Amino acid sequence: MTVTVGVLALQGGFQRHCDALAHLDHPSRRVSSRLVRTPEDLAGVDSLIIPGGESTTIGMLLERFGLMEPLRGRIRSGMPVMGTCAGTILLAQTIEGSEQPRIGTLPITVQRNAYGRQVASFEADLRLPEDELPFRAVFIRAPVITRVPSDVTVLATFEDNPVMIRRESILALTFHPELTGDQRIHRLFLAMS
Repeated sequence: MTVTVGVLALQGGFQRHCDALAHLDHPSRRVSSRLVRTPEDLAGVDSLIIPGGESTTIGMLLERFGLMEPLRGRIRSGMPVMGTCAGTILLAQTIEGSEQPRIGTLPITVQRNAYGRQVASFEADLRLPEDELPFRAVFIRAPVITRVPSDVTVLATFEDNPVMIRRESILALTFHPELTGDQRIHRLFLAMS
């Protein structure tokens, strides 16, 4: 079985996700990836990754290219989606101190750039569910998830803050798994597709 994973390619780190998908080894599924820049591109994918980048810019481009409403519709109808860093900000219903354009399909609250500027970027080992080996996570101008309702499952934390959560077909991370070479999170997302 082949799964086509779309990678939103309006701005940000989309190429690294494409590279991660190209090297993904999954025992039961083949993966192809497609860059998503238009509603027509979105219509041809089984699932979607929203990469890190500048969330305000990506939100404005989603509106400019007519992707915002089709994307909301696909997510609400159950299309699996993974947001990393800025992708999580865009998925959040509430962004503290901001009215920027957002998809808003995930009922969480986030604070942008909560750990500081880019020079304050860091790496940390995380414990993933049902996995003994730590996952080395890369945090770059990372948001913090400040409110998580009871129907959202926290899968990993750092300093008592949720950094990886799941609600139904939405997986949201405040870090960048595509920068590590560790395929576990992309495999988890593929299993949702």
